[in-house]
Amino acid sequence: MANHYQNIVVAVDGSELGELAFQKSIDVAKRNIGSTLHIIHVIDTSFSASFDMLYDNMVELVRKHGEVLLDRYELEAKEAGIVNVNKILTKGTPKNVLSKKLSEHAPADIIICGATGLNAMEQMFMGSSTEAIVRHATCDVLIVRTPIKKKKGYEFFNVLIT
Repeated sequence: MANHYQNIVVAVDGSELGELAFQKSIDVAKRNIGSTLHIIHVIDTSFSASFDMLYDNMVELVRKHGEVLLDRYELEAKEAGIVNVNKILTKGTPKNVLSKKLSEHAPADIIICGATGLNAMEQMFMGSSTEAIVRHATCDVLIVRTPIKKKKGYEFFNVLIT
């Protein structure tokens, strides 16, 4: 079948757009019967040098948060009828892991991610992870933006200017 996505990768970070990306990934997986939904969360270690004394405790807390996040998404996916779900928790710089090293963690026919994530500071100074994914991905990329907001009969879109 043409345009069948066998391996659907969704990047989640706990943000609102990460949640919307996950919801979109469920829709895509349902339309691609027999596919595997790979849910990836990257523990951002790019700022770890600033927290030498608290580093071990912080990494453990962030790791546990990532596990809980992935467990919740796995349960939600299975409740939606997705049979093949693979959770991936890894460390590194999300921009590098998702754009250049993703193949080390999961095969991908499509990557689904939010237009922006939690790390606004990195986006402002170094460019977003989403931008890096679009530039380096060897597969299709679906960028999920905020939903359409209705106000007084008109539709307004939140637009990301990079």
